[in-house]
Amino acid sequence: MRKLKLDELNRASVFEFKTQQKLPVAVVLDNVRSMHNVGSIFRTCDGFAVEQVCLCGITSQPPHREIEKTALGATQSVNWVYYADPVQAIEQLRKDGYRIIAIEQAEKSIMLNEFEASKGEKYALIFGNEVNGVGEEVMKMIDACIEIPQFGTKHSFNIVVSAGIVLWDFFTKLVHS
Repeated sequence: MRKLKLDELNRASVFEFKTQQKLPVAVVLDNVRSMHNVGSIFRTCDGFAVEQVCLCGITSQPPHREIEKTALGATQSVNWVYYADPVQAIEQLRKDGYRIIAIEQAEKSIMLNEFEASKGEKYALIFGNEVNGVGEEVMKMIDACIEIPQFGTKHSFNIVVSAGIVLWDFFTKLVHS
């Protein structure tokens, strides 16, 4: 078996990416403190052709070299917007027709493998602060809460790992089902 060379990967240009069909998902980062996490999530959102990233509260914004270390240019391809208050982001996304879903461990959460995503619906997936998770004020506004099943002793994943797991799941349910 031979690894593919970069020119064999058929990567979209930034222009092609901007005009291609997107996964009907907005990723909301609720007060994410690590710029490396922000950059990695941009890169993951590029990989799954997510519609947009909403950066909220203390979440850093591009351009910043610490974000770019892990984004590797994805801040140029993925549409993003900043909101000082995550509540404003949720209000706008709801107006835009998104179903608001927190990725969190909470009462009445739905396990990711049991969540049924519907084609034709748009989803705003909220990922919270690395220590405190999704803010309480935001939790009061959600339509649903998804939890990633876990079987170890830590009961938490890094936010980037969580985003990768959830976005892959939504991609398979909405694009390849």
